[in-house]
Amino acid sequence: MHNHSHEKPVEDAEMRSARKKMWIAWLLVIPIAVLMLLERFAGIMFFDEKITTIIFLVIAFPVLFIIGFDTMKYGLRGYITLYFTMDSLIALGTFIAYLSGILSLFLDISDYSGISGMIMAFFITGRYIESKARGRATYAIKRLMHLGAKKARVQRNGKEIEISIEEIKIGDIMIVKPGEKIPTDGIIVEGESSVDESIVTGESMPQEKMKNDAVIGATINQDGILYVKATKIGKDTFLSHIIMMVEEAQGTKIPIQKFADKITSIFVPAILIITVLTFIGWIFFTQNYQLALFASIAVLVIACPCALGLATPTALMVSSGVGAEKGILIRKGEAIQTLKDTKYVVFDKTGTLTIGKPAVIDIISYIDKKKLLTFAASLENLSEHPLAKAIVNEATKNKINLMKVSKFKIERGKGVTGYINGKKITIGNKTMMKENSVSLEKISKDIVIIETQGTPLFIAENKKILGIIGVADQLKPYAKETIMQLKKMKYKVIILTGDNEKTAKNIAQQLQCEYIAEVLPEDKLQKIKDIQKKGMVIMVGDGVNDAPALKQANVGIAMGTGTDIAIEAGDIVIVRGDIRAVVSTIILSKATFSKIKQNLFWAFIYNIIAIPLAISGLLNPIIAEIAMALSSITVVTNSTLLKKIKKRMY
Repeated sequence: MHNHSHEKPVEDAEMRSARKKMWIAWLLVIPIAVLMLLERFAGIMFFDEKITTIIFLVIAFPVLFIIGFDTMKYGLRGYITLYFTMDSLIALGTFIAYLSGILSLFLDISDYSGISGMIMAFFITGRYIESKARGRATYAIKRLMHLGAKKARVQRNGKEIEISIEEIKIGDIMIVKPGEKIPTDGIIVEGESSVDESIVTGESMPQEKMKNDAVIGATINQDGILYVKATKIGKDTFLSHIIMMVEEAQGTKIPIQKFADKITSIFVPAILIITVLTFIGWIFFTQNYQLALFASIAVLVIACPCALGLATPTALMVSSGVGAEKGILIRKGEAIQTLKDTKYVVFDKTGTLTIGKPAVIDIISYIDKKKLLTFAASLENLSEHPLAKAIVNEATKNKINLMKVSKFKIERGKGVTGYINGKKITIGNKTMMKENSVSLEKISKDIVIIETQGTPLFIAENKKILGIIGVADQLKPYAKETIMQLKKMKYKVIILTGDNEKTAKNIAQQLQCEYIAEVLPEDKLQKIKDIQKKGMVIMVGDGVNDAPALKQANVGIAMGTGTDIAIEAGDIVIVRGDIRAVVSTIILSKATFSKIKQNLFWAFIYNIIAIPLAISGLLNPIIAEIAMALSSITVVTNSTLLKKIKKRMY
């Protein structure tokens, strides 16, 4: 499955190559520009006209046909396939301008060969800026592969040996100690523990695991030793399936055609027709083929959309810079355009909308509250369970001194017991209370209050109930504000989570939005596809299980506080944990896209004004160059105005 290498980021190499080409192009072109400027504006000529032309031809040759080879090849191929892009005009314009230099050695026509090199240098600069704005390539697959454990401890021939993950065989008994990753999918044959599966399921609460329970490779064993029989290895494991899904989603996402290309596909044929008509018109009215060639080349030169080559990338570059300052990394330029057409924002819950760690949210006490918390924290301090840690944290916050506990015992999946001052204290769920003959009948109303917010933990002394502590994953700061903002912007917001119905409903009610609960990791991608039938989707997530969904969505926004793989799968990455950055991203994308449209307008307006002048033979190459330079400067300046958007962003 993985015979192709995921090791090297493709676009990094592309960016380096583009930068190198740009520097070489300008090193060659600057002497042309200096000679032209001195000759045209200062009247200084170092060489005879023909020698100058030869110098221009020699210098421009590598710029056009070596550095700009791809542009020339694909651009000129467009005339055979009749599929025109921006490259088509650049290629034809520079080619004919270069040809004019060769012809000027034998005929009495102007030499545009120097301009051809300059046009190509501008274009190559645009290409470099574009590749830089696009950012680094996706390491998603590589990162996924790195999530798994590297080594495994197995029992063979009565001995415990350490082997590499590739050597595991189905049926091997793996020994997994607390804090270690489970090497591969399997079934517990001995031991009990809670396992942190958030990395693959997104479920914040660790899952209690005992004998005969299935476990997933790459999840983390928390507090007990597990003996796991390997049931799946290699490409059959859960993690490998997710890798495959990311690969598929990567392959099927079609990058949208750039707005400029749509315009160019009409603009190029139109310019070609105008050029041919100009040539025929001049021959017909003047019978002067030199003037006809002069006017025709002028049309192609002025129509060469240098500024068009910069319109999109410069806006993207400024946008990327503004985003980076605000902790938003735009990894895929296309996302900027797609964002404006999206209708749905789908949020993963755990770690995205919520903090991802349980905390005490409510305490209902039938004795002194401080005393209740002292009993609870003294016992839970001896447990490694995340719910226990939440109670201990609450006690620390309230500066509570812990008491001595004897005969401490963990009842896996139920709770803990111990003795304080000779009295038996029990903390746990309803099952634990029932087994210890603690009646909960009289406090049913209080249980409902806690259950609507989170998980209730009951505290009893001997058989008497002392109180309930409610523990839940908490909403991130500004989660509510963000959802409200998105709804104001006419987005439909949906929470997609692996959590149970009750937890999901509780969070969705707090945020006043729709939810889809109990979604298995492998089904998240399908749910996104279902929503996409109704409209374009933004997916916001942070876990491994979100990676395929982030790729499938029209725009994937990854929370940078999450796993590396989710980050690599996102089109846009929010580096800080502030959820409001989702709103900022949409504001930035809309502003950037409107800036690109303005740039395209400026790129074309010069052409529209100058083309009639070129047709009439009034356009001197100097004016053509100045117009091209001006349109490029206008576009770059207009792009930098994007920085003002910062004031509207969080």
